[in-house]
Amino acid sequence: MNVSAIQDWPESNQNYLNAALAAVRERLEVQAAQIEGDGGAVSSAERRLDEAQLDLDLAAEGLPAPSALEALRAAFGLSPFERDLLLLCAGMEFDSSFAPLCSALQGDSQKSYPTFNLAMKALPGTHWSAILPAAPLRRWRLVEVVAGDGFGLATSPLRIDERVLHYLAGLSYLDERLQWMADPVLIPEELAPSHRTLANQIVEILSKDGDLSNPIIQLCGSEEVGKSAIAASACADLGVKLHAISAADIPTNVSERVVLARLWEREAFLSGTALLVDCEDLDGKDGGDGKGRMHAAISFVESAQCMVFVTSLQPLIFKRRSALRLDVERPSPAEQQALWEKALGPLAQGLDGQLEGLVAQFKLGPREIQAACIEALAGWSKEDEEFGESGESIESSESIELGELAPVLWNVCRTQARPRLEDLAQRIDPAATWDDLVLPELQLKILKEIGVHLRGRARVYGAWGFASKGSRGLGISALFAGDSGTGKTMAAEVLANDLELDLYRIDLSQVVSKYIG
Repeated sequence: MNVSAIQDWPESNQNYLNAALAAVRERLEVQAAQIEGDGGAVSSAERRLDEAQLDLDLAAEGLPAPSALEALRAAFGLSPFERDLLLLCAGMEFDSSFAPLCSALQGDSQKSYPTFNLAMKALPGTHWSAILPAAPLRRWRLVEVVAGDGFGLATSPLRIDERVLHYLAGLSYLDERLQWMADPVLIPEELAPSHRTLANQIVEILSKDGDLSNPIIQLCGSEEVGKSAIAASACADLGVKLHAISAADIPTNVSERVVLARLWEREAFLSGTALLVDCEDLDGKDGGDGKGRMHAAISFVESAQCMVFVTSLQPLIFKRRSALRLDVERPSPAEQQALWEKALGPLAQGLDGQLEGLVAQFKLGPREIQAACIEALAGWSKEDEEFGESGESIESSESIELGELAPVLWNVCRTQARPRLEDLAQRIDPAATWDDLVLPELQLKILKEIGVHLRGRARVYGAWGFASKGSRGLGISALFAGDSGTGKTMAAEVLANDLELDLYRIDLSQVVSKYIG
């Protein structure tokens, strides 16, 4: 659809909807005239109905793209009778003449509302199956049967769902019943090449046979931000939006969960959106509540017949629906280096190889690197008085000392990379220095050698290529043994302070293991 067609569609869609409503209204007029037994009125009403059908055909020819009504009919498989019944309910909201017609047809001024019984009498192509709970109108909650005392199923008032009503009018928004739990996932400005490859693989699989509902796309691994970015990028390539919900918000009650699944299935069509279910917070929770919520999340994902992404640390087992598992790793050191250089622009060349140290110490993704650069450059430029007074751009200002940027970047990365250890660890702000440490010469020498190893690991693992030989054992472990009060914690503080690293204290006696209780 070109730009002109997009601009013309709202007006053409409204014209088509008005014509379709007019055709249904004239059918009610014909039925009302037949009840009165006035042959002249019947002939006149039938003539107006023929004219309304011609107007509807002309409105259809003027559409640059399918109308919202016809798109909805095709998506949910509505029969002509079900389509007209939906229009009958919509007419109550769009056209004030529908209410008195409903009263006249039911012979009661108090019954100014549509019912299934009324539709069976006035509309063509009637079939009782249209009112079944599993039929499209009620399964997808396009219309609602308003229960009340003294009402049978066929005589209960029918009401169109508000979200569907606005969709017919050409207005799109996320259903308000879903807004509280769903957040739009932004399309990333850039993906690491390895992540771009995964996004392309998803696009190829989902678009291969034109069926975007299967399989479930399961993104596993510890790269939390990267997983949602991959999903959003793939959805953008497929021409759909992406919303994310937390698995913890999915109801454990079966009936509530079914309602939620149907709403999401409907919204997937109405808004052109896919769904990402974030199971990260439920991973590793083995208690009753954790297991129950994970079961609810899996059941929901399996029953929701729409495009669904699942993010989790560990792969989940789906028994009733096929799932494609993709493992998402952090960008490689080379990819991180390229991301840093692009985010910093010309400034990266003046950091004298210090980016290698950042890459070796902090495993950040594209979004985290971008955020770190924005924060670091903002804080760095404020410290430079000449830059602040001149208002020059970072690229053109020659007065800025690039050496001052490196420590700012380092400290910002420490904040960005801090793990979520609130339940297990206490972060210590190291204040002790080498001058505060009183140790025998041998132990002091060993501590300083540990520092040398830490400073040099970027060169050893990266430049010398040892990291490519295996992904295990790339950290440095040190065991400090001795009686209480001999300086073990202070030694760790000194190292952390000297190396500008975060230090965490974990009390193993407070850690409950799922294996040993």
